[in-house]
Amino acid sequence: MYRISEIKLKTDESKALIPKKIEKKLGKALHGAKISSWNIVKESLDARDKQNIRWVYTVDFDTDSTVQLRLPQGGEEHYEYPKSGTEELKERPIICGFGPAGMFCALALAENGYRPIVIERGKPADERAEDVKSFWESGKLDPESNVQFGEGGAGTFSDGKLTTGIKDIRIKKVLREFVYAGEREEILYRQKPYIGTDVLRSVVKNIRKKIEALGGEVLFETRLDGVELKQITEIKTHSCADKDCGIISAVFLSEPAIKNKNVIAEPESNLLPEIQKDTGRSTKKINTQVLVLAAGHSARDTLRTLYSQGLELEQKPFSIGVRIEHPQSLIDIAQYGKPGKELGLPPAEYKLAHRTEEGRGVYTFCMCPGGEVITASSAEGMTVTNGMSFSARDGKFANSGLLVDVRTSDFGSDEPLAGIDFQEKYEKLAFKNGSAPNKPPQAAWSEFKSRCDAGIRVRNSLPEFAAEAIEKAMPHFAKKLKGFDSDDALLTAVESRSSSPVRIPRDENYESNIKGIYPAGEGAGYAGGIVSAAVDGIRTAEILIRKYKKFERG
Repeated sequence: MYRISEIKLKTDESKALIPKKIEKKLGKALHGAKISSWNIVKESLDARDKQNIRWVYTVDFDTDSTVQLRLPQGGEEHYEYPKSGTEELKERPIICGFGPAGMFCALALAENGYRPIVIERGKPADERAEDVKSFWESGKLDPESNVQFGEGGAGTFSDGKLTTGIKDIRIKKVLREFVYAGEREEILYRQKPYIGTDVLRSVVKNIRKKIEALGGEVLFETRLDGVELKQITEIKTHSCADKDCGIISAVFLSEPAIKNKNVIAEPESNLLPEIQKDTGRSTKKINTQVLVLAAGHSARDTLRTLYSQGLELEQKPFSIGVRIEHPQSLIDIAQYGKPGKELGLPPAEYKLAHRTEEGRGVYTFCMCPGGEVITASSAEGMTVTNGMSFSARDGKFANSGLLVDVRTSDFGSDEPLAGIDFQEKYEKLAFKNGSAPNKPPQAAWSEFKSRCDAGIRVRNSLPEFAAEAIEKAMPHFAKKLKGFDSDDALLTAVESRSSSPVRIPRDENYESNIKGIYPAGEGAGYAGGIVSAAVDGIRTAEILIRKYKKFERG
């Protein structure tokens, strides 16, 4: 199999012409051979010349007769799990969180016979979607089932972008699992693959069913409320160099006192009897020696609890800003010269960045073509915004995060959780400046820069340095993308959850200072999107696979 690049198609040409394009490009080098099989490795759109927009492909192919070509060998490297370790795993591993990191960690462990138990504070995708719809329509928020919490994590209500800045063999594993779960094969080769929130909801359900079929379990509406620790001195072979720490022996969980309970199906469950009840929630305990902490960047109560129990945390820079929204036709014309539909092209995208004279980075983030701006709150009295697209991306508007760097020096404190306090300060201000729990503050760009009432409400939902940096960056963005600074561009505050303001340090074995706790994913500070979080989940699973024997107890 050979690999060839720079195979180009006009926007109105079919992919079925690719073999003929290859044959024409190679000419006499084929010695009369024909393309017998082929598959696309990469697809990108070259719109630099608006009069000559082309699809560009890298293709792997075979010929119908033996021929020697001066081309690279095709085919892809296949991912394989490591061999199992030798230490005994006395209890089933626990994974906290069923976002991309927790989901793919659970899948990897399940595929290798470790029968993980996943605890997810939110609800399954369908029930979660109903709760989110209710919040958007009525303003009634369920703090445990919302855009941030539930099956699939925060990415379930997003554009479902599968782009990443990392290079890793596990990426293909992640993308193929999405395809097996019902996504289109195009995500395997698109330059900027995405799923869309509607398809993603069914995909995450199918991955969960696969985990369950392999012996894993997912316990919904189940929140991690703390851990039980043994002292390190009880484990003579273990040493903790710099910080006092313990070793995990159990997790404490809570769930609504009245609900359709998830029942662990095994006859000899390690789910211990209920030990405590409070108003509205009951508490249980599960013995374990492994907790993968993949709770996401919005599980602030979980982080605060574990920090009080001795889990080491450290501050991490993040970003804050607004969602900015334009007509999709404006973006198309700026990028293509005409609306995408007229050219048979998908809605256009953009990515912009600028550094102010003061050194603040301002950039667009998670651009949603043909999407919508949503309220993404997860706590009473706080307002958060985000963007979302359906798989068709056929909405009339485009939006993206318009974000400004936040440095740890901006937090105003050396406390590890000061970044969370910083986030909450501006989320509370956005709630105060909005018109309802489900109606965040909004202003047209003309109102923002003129500081009229609506503009002031948006500006007052941001740190002063962020509002000023956005104002200074907009003219520069407009030079790169015509119309970006149009007076009617709509700004919605506040976008504060682009990444976590906290990192949970882990060693070369991915363990925290509390042994047996393995931080993973975006909330732990080790990823920045669906794919990188999923990859980090797989890497974490590999650590456990190399260390432990498969779980063999009933």
